[in-house]
Amino acid sequence: MLAIMQVSDWNDYQAFLAIARAGQMARAAVAMGVDAATVGRRLRRLEARLGVTLFEQTREGQILTEPGETLLAEVEAMAQAANRIADNVTVGAGPAGLLRVSLTEGFAAAIVAPAIGDFAASHPRLMVDLVASTGLLSPSKREADLAVTLSRPRAGPVIAGKLSDYTLRLYARRTYCEARGMPDSPAALARDHTLIGYVPDLLYAPELRYLAEFQPGMAATVRSTSVLTQQRMIAAGAGIGVLPCFLGDADPALCPVLPERLITRTFWLVTHKDTHNLARVQVFKAWLGDLVMQHRQRLLAGQ
Repeated sequence: MLAIMQVSDWNDYQAFLAIARAGQMARAAVAMGVDAATVGRRLRRLEARLGVTLFEQTREGQILTEPGETLLAEVEAMAQAANRIADNVTVGAGPAGLLRVSLTEGFAAAIVAPAIGDFAASHPRLMVDLVASTGLLSPSKREADLAVTLSRPRAGPVIAGKLSDYTLRLYARRTYCEARGMPDSPAALARDHTLIGYVPDLLYAPELRYLAEFQPGMAATVRSTSVLTQQRMIAAGAGIGVLPCFLGDADPALCPVLPERLITRTFWLVTHKDTHNLARVQVFKAWLGDLVMQHRQRLLAGQ
């Protein structure tokens, strides 16, 4: 029955595909840019039309049934064909369609956002979604066309390449250091100062564990899941924390603390194997590579 299905409503199949990739109705809705009720309605309509149950509901989310697994292979092939058709039709007119890019929050705000207008103006047929949040979307699950991540994926149908190294160090508000004193060692930092950092049990990547690199056991007492919120707290004089140099050096209210102690991390650019050659993906990859080269000095400050 599944092999002879007719595509009477592609939106329903897209909803099915989004749920299969995301594993949760709510995350699928975010990926599609609609509400969860719409995704659920499309799924129920598809199941009624095919006469099968496509997912089992669990506490963690939706798990594919055996008919769902069979349908997934067919719908994945349909989605790939649709992408190729869109690329071929727009040859000569520039890439078109939706481009969804998942970015780390600080990189999105400081590097990509100020320049995205130029990219959009050069590619008016593209709709660009910049998803900048702590919960990064996954290219392996087709939640995003591209992702800039803090670690290189070790598995999955993806292609990953190094985008750039970047440096981080400790920062404080200048008036904070004048009032509390400038620490001259990690021990003094841990003993005499308020430390700002991430919420440990809500970290989305182990690469965000910074403070222990200055001194084992060092922990923040004022915490946030957002690096931009941390920056604002540091700039307000709440304490000392680690920031990417491309954020900290650009804030005139801040000064480096223990400036010789640098941390180096890497941004990785990740795409899905089946879609990395699409025109819209390729033009953004090229543009982003050029943008990173323009900001190389900011990204590698202190080295």
